[in-house]
Amino acid sequence: MSQAPKALFCPICRKVVLATDPDFPFCSERCRVIDLGKWASGGYVISSPIHDPDLLDELEGLRDRQHKTRTDED
Repeated sequence: MSQAPKALFCPICRKVVLATDPDFPFCSERCRVIDLGKWASGGYVISSPIHDPDLLDELEGLRDRQHKTRTDED
């Protein structure tokens, strides 16, 4: 007996979307792009601080490498 695909709601338009849909968790490419635009414009933020020291070190190292690369290009 196989399980039916789990149905959820698109976070943008609230239409039902199946986990097997190609744009999951969105119902369409349009909703996917709207969501990306909200992230890019600062409409969404991650509100809790990062407490993992290893992750903080990794992020700081990445930031420093990106800054160095940009400085080298100028």
